[in-house]
Order: sequence, then structure tokens, then C-alpha cells
Amino acid sequence: MPRLEPLSFDAISNTLQSRIKAGEELLGFQANDGLTMARHPALLDGVLQLVHAVYSPGRVDDSLKRLIGLMASSAAGCQYCVAHTASSAQRLGVTEAKLEAIWDYETSPLYSDRERAALHLARLSAQTPNGVTDADYTSFAGYFDEPEQVEIVAVIALFGFLNRWNSTLATDIESTPLRALKMISREVS
Repeated sequence: MPRLEPLSFDAISNTLQSRIKAGEELLGFQANDGLTMARHPALLDGVLQLVHAVYSPGRVDDSLKRLIGLMASSAAGCQYCVAHTASSAQRLGVTEAKLEAIWDYETSPLYSDRERAALHLARLSAQTPNGVTDADYTSFAGYFDEPEQVEIVAVIALFGFLNRWNSTLATDIESTPLRALKMISREVS
């Protein structure tokens, strides 16, 4: 049960309704975290701008960005964000087998060395305190140029906020991402 109920769609302003609808077109459902943030319109606007900036076309593949978000959220223990990132990754064509092997990224043939470097950084970054050492970052930087590094750390940082928001509020997981979570649930603590 959520600690703070999402607002009903009808209870939010027309401006916020258009933003929630845009998210629904992207995700295929209305996100409960957005409906909860709608209580503070400036916060919702700011988060949506950050999400848009993080996921705007760049040099890092969108599928890898979703896997990075999945790893960071898994390491942080946020079931809501794990469900959302797994569902989004599926929508982008990431295979079920690859999602199921997320915690085996270091040895799974489904992951490239480049993906392993990004997922390793995401896993260590999501720890409290942050577990990234200079050696870890140097290894990661061997696979990504500086603009790519910025994109990847932005994904990790975005999920640092979203993980804490959704875990603290015990946000209810919608049915579509819940199916994705159940598929990979053995890897999620």
C-alpha cells in the first residue's frame, strides 16, 4: 500500500494532464510516481525535464540506458524502478534472457565488455556509500568517451532520486511493469 496515494488524473491541472498523457504514450500507462509528484507541480516539471534530458538522443544506446537504470535500481532495492526499467527495456527490444541475466552481467555471454563496464559502474554507484573507486572509474572510462560518461552517470543519478522517491513512498507498481518485475524477480532482492 502506498504511503501517499497518487492523485487521480482528473484532480490535476490541464497542463499536468498533458505531461502525464505524454508519459503514458511513452510508457503505455499512467505512472503512479508522476501522479504522486503532481501534488508539487514544479517538482513534477523538473523531474520530467530531467527524464527528458537523460533519455534524449545521445551517444549511448537507449537500451543500455535502461539496463543501467535497471542495475542501479536493483542494487538500490527499488522494486518500482526495477519494474519500470525492465518494462522499458523490453519495449526497446531487450530480450527476456538478457534481463533475467542482469546479475550475471560479469560472466554472461549476453553482455558485451562495454555493457559490463557500464553495469558495474551502475551497481557500485547505487551503493551507499558509493562504491566506485578510481580503478573502477578508469576501467569504465576505457569503454566510453567523456560525453558518454556524462550520459551514463546522468542515468545513474536520475535513478538515485527516483529510487529514493518510490521506495520511501512505497509507490504501487502498475500492471505492465509488474509483469516485467515478476519475470526477473529471482534477481531482485
